[in-house]
Amino acid sequence: MTAPHIPVLLDEVLTALAIQPGERHVDGTYGAGGYTAAMLDQGADVTAFDRDPDAIAAATPHDRLTLVQDRFSQLDQAGPVDGVVLDIGVSSMQIDQPTRGFSFQSEGPLDMRMEQAGPSAADFLNTADEAEIADIIYTLGDEKKSRRIAHAIVDARPLKTTMDLSRAVRRAVGHKPGEKKDPATRTFQAIRMHINRELGELEDGLAAAERALKPGGRLAVVTFHSLEDRMVKLFLRRRSGGEPSGSRHLPAVAAVRAPSFEAVGKPVRATDAEIDRNPRARSATLRSARRTAAPAWSSHESLTS
Repeated sequence: MTAPHIPVLLDEVLTALAIQPGERHVDGTYGAGGYTAAMLDQGADVTAFDRDPDAIAAATPHDRLTLVQDRFSQLDQAGPVDGVVLDIGVSSMQIDQPTRGFSFQSEGPLDMRMEQAGPSAADFLNTADEAEIADIIYTLGDEKKSRRIAHAIVDARPLKTTMDLSRAVRRAVGHKPGEKKDPATRTFQAIRMHINRELGELEDGLAAAERALKPGGRLAVVTFHSLEDRMVKLFLRRRSGGEPSGSRHLPAVAAVRAPSFEAVGKPVRATDAEIDRNPRARSATLRSARRTAAPAWSSHESLTS
């Protein structure tokens, strides 16, 4: 199998998974198949999930590969397994196809739907309240000018293409040709994350991995966004018993739950050499952990509760 795009932190992910021939592993975010190909090469039987029908349709068949067109929050249907890898966020293939509407640099329909079903970005932006749009851009995009941008979006309705949205954002905040970072970057990120429920999917996916992994099973999660990395960090800290011991004002919640994971090493980031080869790796963070024999925590025990 070959993949047209370079998987980020591949060697580090394989080290974290510690694959032994004959083990069963899950690639929760198949994409172009880079992690899956390497896992198969190491002798694993792989079940690969992707919510994008294009990714599944383009996959290369293999006698030890099972493909599932579904969200990775459903990966526990493949359990019990020895390892799970998740590469969070939009894939290079989705960004590179203007017809998918993920890129502010190419003209295309204002879509952004990873699984090509449900309300599109255009549907949301043309009907939502201005305050809701502003809140999403601020929260998911860390955009300080969110209210000004939301007002420009509402004023520009109906928006039909990626360039309609880009022009609205640039008009709201100003754009000088040659600027290092396009002012539409954060808005596109926020709208994409909202349309695809990416943070909720990550929370559900981590809980699904917890249910699917055997005792001793390994989890490896690669994130590209501070909100996502914070969620993974908090999940692993809570599940490994790393919460504070409590005080008069904060009960010792962690003490009543047997740790379901043990952290393995420190967060890993790309080397300068990898970033030179693959600029996408610049913002990547890998966190990994090993499953204990304790029961999985209840799925309703939210990361934010």
